[in-house]
Amino acid sequence: MPFETFSLTIENYVAQVVFNRPERANALNQTAWQEMKAIFEELDENEDVRIIILRGNGRHFCAGIDLELLMQVAQSAQKCEGRKREKLRRQVLDLQAPINAIEQCSKPVVAAIHGGCIGGGVDIVSACDMRYCTHDAFFTIKEIDMGMVADLGTLQRLPKIIPPGIAREMAYTGRNVSGQEAERIGLTNRSFVDVDTMLAEVMKIAQVIATKSPLSIRGTKAILNHSRDHSVADGLEYMATWNAAMLLSDDLTEAFQAKMQKRDAVFR
Repeated sequence: MPFETFSLTIENYVAQVVFNRPERANALNQTAWQEMKAIFEELDENEDVRIIILRGNGRHFCAGIDLELLMQVAQSAQKCEGRKREKLRRQVLDLQAPINAIEQCSKPVVAAIHGGCIGGGVDIVSACDMRYCTHDAFFTIKEIDMGMVADLGTLQRLPKIIPPGIAREMAYTGRNVSGQEAERIGLTNRSFVDVDTMLAEVMKIAQVIATKSPLSIRGTKAILNHSRDHSVADGLEYMATWNAAMLLSDDLTEAFQAKMQKRDAVFR
């Protein structure tokens, strides 16, 4: 289906989801938030997709929430203070949902970041499985400069990706973190000299992942996310239950047969 604020292509099991509002630095309006949720829910169910690359058109990756939408969220005609706060809470949860859909998507999501990754853009990449960037990329938790607390996932996810002290420094100061610093602190896996090099290398990684057992990749993501949020003991218990359900699969048989026959495995 066509989208107004994104472009979507699927080839050889690799989906490319592209922010497509370059004239607004890929700031996300109401339509974009709705489309992002729909896209990742759709790709989660699409058997022709095994991995997803998320990137932006134009000079920047994503400038976060569109200021016009932010103003709409801040305004309310509701006179009852209780109902006004209830509605605002619901609006924040609605804005969180598309980012949650990235994390909850069963396929790995790889962010390829150039230019600005600002405010809500950091929320989005924090929900991705892996992040790669260009040297000229910059990351900033801009909400602090707008008199706000970042509320779409950065403060919950980022301290589990980078050292908590660095996450706090970014959140308190709103300073720019360059692409090379992002690699150094573990915010991105690697930083590349330019966009073309980054996209070529990210595509190589995506193509490798796309050759693996789809069932095992989806299971690995689910286990990693569960382990992040639970104790080691809980994680091992969950792992045993998972493999009791999923281990004896056609993918396991195909992987063993391919190894014995000295050929590449072909998974359905």
